[in-house]
Amino acid sequence: MKKPELLLPAGNLEKLEYAIKYGADAVYLGVVDFSLRAMRKGELITLDNLKSAIEKAHSLGAKAHLTLNIFAFNNDIKNLEKCMDVISDSNPDAVIASDMGVIRLVQKYMPKTALHISTQTNTLNYEAVKFWRDLGASRAILARELPIKDVKEIREKVPDIELEVFVHGAQCVSFSGRCLLSDYMTNGERKANHGNCAQACRWSYKLVEETRPGEYYEIEESEKGTHILSTKDLNLIRHLGALIDAGVDSFKIEGRTKSLYYVSAVAKAYRAALDEVFENPNANLDKYYEELLKVGNRGYTTGFYLQDGYPADGYSYDISKGLAGADFLGEFHNEENGYYRVLVKNKFFKNTDIEIITPNEQLITQAVDIIDPIKNENLEFANTNQELLIKFTKVPENWNYGLIRTVGIKRAEG
Repeated sequence: MKKPELLLPAGNLEKLEYAIKYGADAVYLGVVDFSLRAMRKGELITLDNLKSAIEKAHSLGAKAHLTLNIFAFNNDIKNLEKCMDVISDSNPDAVIASDMGVIRLVQKYMPKTALHISTQTNTLNYEAVKFWRDLGASRAILARELPIKDVKEIREKVPDIELEVFVHGAQCVSFSGRCLLSDYMTNGERKANHGNCAQACRWSYKLVEETRPGEYYEIEESEKGTHILSTKDLNLIRHLGALIDAGVDSFKIEGRTKSLYYVSAVAKAYRAALDEVFENPNANLDKYYEELLKVGNRGYTTGFYLQDGYPADGYSYDISKGLAGADFLGEFHNEENGYYRVLVKNKFFKNTDIEIITPNEQLITQAVDIIDPIKNENLEFANTNQELLIKFTKVPENWNYGLIRTVGIKRAEG
């Protein structure tokens, strides 16, 4: 049996590199205008640097899957066709698409490139998978609304196509992400299926009675709050063995707009868990679940995968924004005579316990000396957005790609 691929998001070039270093076998990336996630931070992936981004992934030993998964209007098709030579020349390992017009262009201009059918097609059954296979697809990315038992049946009935499933990350309240709520609430300025979702499902809503303008009443599903459309985040790390047994070929992590720390820490946890459970199907993976409590989440759920229908406790009524159990404190840049140059992300003090993670290590240490290299001053604490020289009581053997966070879990979810 072949070990499933671990597929991580690459929202920008830096995240691409960290995702692979922390354990991804492959990354998926998009370019502006043709992807369902509009990036805003870091060194963005554009048509100008798409080829070098994919070459970077290949040089690090990983595959790169290009997302062209918008629902395309005529102008989108015209614009995409103008770019197909550049896209083809970038040589992605696969193209992820959902729109039939986009698929026709991919097959016309890139006939030798693997075609992966996006989850946006809400592929739910084996006949649909056969349809995509017969159309030339090498992989179907199944809808998140499927229980594992259905995934297993699809594999049994269609053994000659790869199957990919989401195992972690934010979920959309609409069916397979097909949502018009953002378009409606922003008067068409933030189109969800063109990569610019306003996440209106995460907003807190109140009710107004027409004859009493200005009098607002909370809409209450329960005593917890008013985020009635906001789902908890998917987390299947305890169930990787069942997904392997079901015949899944690729485990996908959601999060092209998530932080560098999120992508790295989630990749690290799933890499270790996947390697362990592949060798020992009865392995207890609870420790990796605990690690995932340290990254941003709205509470975790197994979604549709363990039962028919969505669980009643699968909604995040009390919060809309993911809260992390550990604060991301900084990232290592280089070493200078026993000190490490660190870009500080959140404030931390000297002589307090902090945790450093790398792709292969994890340890608790303290900052015993903090220096501002510009002012040449010794500091009692490292402040947000400063680049400082720091000496630690312990550092990993390989500090490259090292990330610093607080110790422990501030917020735990079942």
